[in-house]
Parts: sequence; structure tokens; C-alpha cells
Amino acid sequence: MRLNEYRIMWILVLFDLPTFTKEERRMAAKFRKNIQKDGFTMFQYSVYVRHCSSRENAQVHRLRVRRMLPPRGHVCMMMITDKQFGETEVFYSGSPSKAPPTPQQLELF
Repeated sequence: MRLNEYRIMWILVLFDLPTFTKEERRMAAKFRKNIQKDGFTMFQYSVYVRHCSSRENAQVHRLRVRRMLPPRGHVCMMMITDKQFGETEVFYSGSPSKAPPTPQQLELF
């Protein structure tokens, strides 16, 4: 099937993890590092995004994140199409800014 902006997906992982104790800080850091190893990039503090070439590929990464979940805290995952992500408005200090560019590479696995 041909790639298009309705088939290409973005996964957003939003989280609020406790960091009161040394152990909680360690677990939160481990979660962030693990999702980064899986190809997620920071969009905003505690909001990470990943570009996926298809819904099936996105599902693989959603399952990986589920296996990485820390025992405490709040984690939310959303999937949106590339078309929806392209409509994102980003502001820095009240001024409009461009949304992050869509990666130009394709995944072969």
C-alpha cells in the first residue's frame, strides 16, 4: 500500500511520573531513556513523539512502551495521523514556530 499522510502515524507519549524519592527519579529516568532508545524524541518536557510508517508499525512501538511502563505514575499514549500532526501549532514565548519536520527516512523492519 502506498504511503500517504493518512496512513503514516505519529505516537505521542505523555507522562507525569513521581520523582520524590531517589528510586522514583531513577525509574523516571530509565523510562525516558528507554523510550528514546526506541526512537522517540522529546517534543516538550514529558511529551515524546515517534514517527511510524504505518498503523501496524505504530502498534509495535505502542506495545514496547507498554512493556517499559514504570510501576507508578501516569502515562498516556496517543496515535494520530501524519495529516493531523501536520496541523499542529507550536508557540515559543507566544510567537508561532514551525512544527518538527517529518522524518525523510523509511523504516525497513
